[in-house]
Amino acid sequence: MKIEILHIADCPNTARALERVEAALAALGRDDVAVHLQLVESAADTAGRGFAGSPTITADGADIFPGGAPSSDLACRIYPVPGGHAGAPTVEQIIGALTHRGLTPSQKRR
Repeated sequence: MKIEILHIADCPNTARALERVEAALAALGRDDVAVHLQLVESAADTAGRGFAGSPTITADGADIFPGGAPSSDLACRIYPVPGGHAGAPTVEQIIGALTHRGLTPSQKRR
């Protein structure tokens, strides 16, 4: 599975999203899955990417939180989280989204 975080320059939530995706992968025992940061610099960069604001987390090219409306605007994204909204989903939400997309936990003992 290829995981990307699509982000705009100076997005205040890119680092938080990266940390949480890596924590979700670690919780699943899937340190073998790399996370790639992909800078979105123009509206043309959003075409066909499923970009719904920065940061957008994709697995094999599809937004793992498909409720976000695709956008060509280079803007921030807000995620619904328990208790309100935030600039990045929780680790638990990411785990759920990745397993829903077919990423299985490692069978190795942790």
